Amino acid sequence: MAFQMMNDRSVAYRLLGDEMKPLVVLAHPLGMSQAVWDDIIPALLPRYRVLTWDLPGHGASQAVSGKQLSPADLAAEALALVALAGAEQFHFVGTSIGGVVGQQLIAEHSDRLLTITLTNTGAVIGNTDLWNTRADRVRHEGLAAMAQEIVPRWFAPAAFEASPALKAGWCVQMGRGDDESYAQLCEMLGRDTFCGKLNGKKTGKSVKVQLLGGSEDMATPPSTLEALSAELDGAALTILEGVGHVPSVEAPALLAEKLLALLTAHAHAVSH
Repeated sequence: MAFQMMNDRSVAYRLLGDEMKPLVVLAHPLGMSQAVWDDIIPALLPRYRVLTWDLPGHGASQAVSGKQLSPADLAAEALALVALAGAEQFHFVGTSIGGVVGQQLIAEHSDRLLTITLTNTGAVIGNTDLWNTRADRVRHEGLAAMAQEIVPRWFAPAAFEASPALKAGWCVQMGRGDDESYAQLCEMLGRDTFCGKLNGKKTGKSVKVQLLGGSEDMATPPSTLEALSAELDGAALTILEGVGHVPSVEAPALLAEKLLALLTAHAHAVSH
């Protein structure tokens, strides 16, 4: 893991693989960390270079310092790291709030994208009252106290049955996060949506988009992904059966298969 100063904050990131290979950027969900990609990365490295990073106040990235966060801020971090990697264009994969970062890239930087896979996300996630209430609770109760309530919403029941330590492990990870950074990201999700901002006429460029959801996802159910597909000119949507909110943890082999199929199809199209 490496660190880079951005806007007076230290951002933790990993840049793995051969610098001559196409770059794949991976953005993690709210309350988690770049570790969610650990079981996906080995499948990508034979053919791709991989960039992951921790959102503000998550993982090993430094907390925010008073500035209100926006999707543009998060996308700017991603693009700054892409610049460090020396890449002009890249493939992007984002889950949950990571998918919100991806939508910002589609809306404002579509020319930089080779392909984009958005999983378990939406043009609108939840509602303003929900997110503002959670932000207020986090500031008063703390992430460590709320983790026991939030973490079970990330995974299908079968995931806990297969790994009894899964809940405890992610509760520890979430509890170590920065309360204010998390609260600001909650407020961002309640405030900033992408309705009417993602279609090809608006962005001026058609980007190959793949949408993935989970049949057991309580945070962004299939209906949320269907609405996002409509915003994206009917982008292809696959619902993964028996999977919750974080397929990179629950079904990494299946997610890697879906991702590699898109990346391979793009490489084939470019070469012909």
